[in-house]
Amino acid sequence: MTEPVLIEVCVDSVASAIAAQRGGAQRIELCGDLLEGGVTPSLGLLGVVRSKVSIPVYVIIRPRAGDFYYSDAEFQTMQRDIENAKREGANGVVFGILQKEGTVDIERTRELVELARPLSVTFHRAFDMSSDLFRALNDVCATGADRLLTSGGEQECLQGVKTVARLVRDASGRIIIMAGGRIGIGNAPTIIELTGVTEIHVGLATPVQSPMLHQNSRLSLGKAQGREYQRTEVLEESVRNLRRAIDARRSEIVR
Repeated sequence: MTEPVLIEVCVDSVASAIAAQRGGAQRIELCGDLLEGGVTPSLGLLGVVRSKVSIPVYVIIRPRAGDFYYSDAEFQTMQRDIENAKREGANGVVFGILQKEGTVDIERTRELVELARPLSVTFHRAFDMSSDLFRALNDVCATGADRLLTSGGEQECLQGVKTVARLVRDASGRIIIMAGGRIGIGNAPTIIELTGVTEIHVGLATPVQSPMLHQNSRLSLGKAQGREYQRTEVLEESVRNLRRAIDARRSEIVR
């Protein structure tokens, strides 16, 4: 029988983590500040999430927003964050480091992979910012990472399905290729079918209404104007509907 596709849900709150598990996700990527694409979450958040869910929790190790070329101090921060994640019960870590020229920093990535063991390691979409995806694939494999997250170098995975499919073929079992990049209920079955991936990474964030009765609309405290009373969460129903859509398409293929 065809094995089910693994769904990893990217979350930045305890509520979203619990909803992802209840909806049928098999893994969580835990982040802070998803408005910036995700940075290393607090230890407090990791500790509470770990106590509330039983599925694997992978922690993004990204010391700041922006590019993926890091100073020595930022690299030291990543090392310490990996050690902290291990102590707090993370099952895996997620990171990516590039050179200025857009190539994978093999040496420092390998150092972090070795530090992270026995946790699983995913090289994240820093890969999609590299100068040559197929050279980068070989470089990531050389680091010893277990998994590579990619949209095929495009904004949306659906646009990069041909590239992702080729990466799956070229990986030849050396590393797991996980598809990500604006994947949802409407396109997930097609992306899985066209690429041959066995794991997908999704956001599925839904805007939720602020419970605040008093709102000061004159003031913005963050760089993103007008977001003080706006936030998103993953809903259990969204994850469950995605799971059903994927399983339904795979059942059709098997028949």
